[in-house]
Amino acid sequence: MSDNKYILVVNGPNLNLLGKRQPEIYGATSLEDINRELATQLPPDFALITKQSNCEGEIIDNIHEAGFDPDCAGIILNAGAYSHYSLAIADAIAAVNTPVVEVHLSNIYAREEYRHKSVIAPVCRGSISGFGPLSYSLALKAILEL
Repeated sequence: MSDNKYILVVNGPNLNLLGKRQPEIYGATSLEDINRELATQLPPDFALITKQSNCEGEIIDNIHEAGFDPDCAGIILNAGAYSHYSLAIADAIAAVNTPVVEVHLSNIYAREEYRHKSVIAPVCRGSISGFGPLSYSLALKAILEL
């Protein structure tokens, strides 16, 4: 991909609406603002690649592509609602070598019961939820220290 190591950030369904959609739950920060802030936190020899898709298959393709790339240091994944039922995304994560950290802006355990279970969490290196945009920064810090 490049001479530099990189971190891939994959955002799932409806995350393109951050800042507009249910700000009382997800906050007023846009996805572009989150990505811009993350980029400022990278070491100089790292790049940030960001993807957003409302399509499960595209998310899986992103995981597959980066998951075997030795230049990818890790994947930050906010799979949105897919976190709670996508065995296909869980299988993709389990199949790759690159560590994946699951993130959620809201505290999924303080919300509706169906959100309390993440089917992708068991195959991720870790899971961070409930800290708003800081969840992404914490995931980045974790990947850089792995």
